[in-house]
Amino acid sequence: VQLQASGGGLVQAGGSLRLSCAASGMNFRIATMEWYRQAPGEQRELVASITSDKDANYADSVKGRFTISRDNISRRVYLQLNSVQPEDTAAYYCYTNYRSRQFWGRGTLVTVSS
Repeated sequence: VQLQASGGGLVQAGGSLRLSCAASGMNFRIATMEWYRQAPGEQRELVASITSDKDANYADSVKGRFTISRDNISRRVYLQLNSVQPEDTAAYYCYTNYRSRQFWGRGTLVTVSS
């Protein structure tokens, strides 16, 4: 299983960004996919998750601003970041627990300037 995240960058506060994670080596359709983030000096935290049935859940800190989605044809999961704030600055990671094993993608860095 490989997860490749992309789409990070520098964005001004109030702006938007879309992260993408491409999955390979797995039956993507059946997997719950998740986005985590880790800010400097902080623990990694769950941001959003989406099940195989496309049920989505969000951390309270991002509800109403971020949207997780998935495309089972292209085997990608997305995280749309809107109305970003400086506290959203972090490395964002794509994750799945697939067949009882944990898989992490490399982080993609999001930096929000005030």
